[in-house]
Amino acid sequence: MPIKKELLDILACPACHGEIVYHEGRDSLDCTRCHRRYPIRDDIPVMLIDEAAIIDEGKKPTP
Repeated sequence: MPIKKELLDILACPACHGEIVYHEGRDSLDCTRCHRRYPIRDDIPVMLIDEAAIIDEGKKPTP
């Protein structure tokens, strides 16, 4: 199920407060600033830093 635009407009990365973008094919939310990927489980975004994966290992996360 796609994430509503209204929700994306208010969500921010809990680690760096960067912009979040939704990737339907991966069923995840990605931070454009610190390159963390937050999973979506049972249609619920899991916005926990400990649950996030680093998208690009070559870039260090911004605190």
